[in-house]
Amino acid sequence: MGVHGFSSTEAEAFEQAALAMTAVITDLRRVEAHEAVAIECEAPDRELLFAEWLNSLIYEMSTRRMLFSRFSVQLHGEGLRAQAWGEHVDPVRHRPVVEVKGATYTALRVALEHGEWLAQTVVDV
Repeated sequence: MGVHGFSSTEAEAFEQAALAMTAVITDLRRVEAHEAVAIECEAPDRELLFAEWLNSLIYEMSTRRMLFSRFSVQLHGEGLRAQAWGEHVDPVRHRPVVEVKGATYTALRVALEHGEWLAQTVVDV
């Protein structure tokens, strides 16, 4: 499943792609932003950092049994610091349709196009 984030800033494009990934799993309107989780990751370039960001989110979703609906990303050099807000999965209310297994390098791209940042990849479900 392809996920894309578009925004005027690179960090917001990462945030929008994270929202798109949650939307693959469930209706975003069903996920409340109650609990914050800090996430940090590094990679040698922005595309690999983007994949690492999504994989870090997938790890947190899996180990904490949470879904996230709000994100704040700060990019610095080869790293990323972020907060993800969400709540524990309630199968009845959230009705998840798939489990995202991981971000791939298929169609992996982070670029400034026509004055707007794009962050995209394919995630395995």
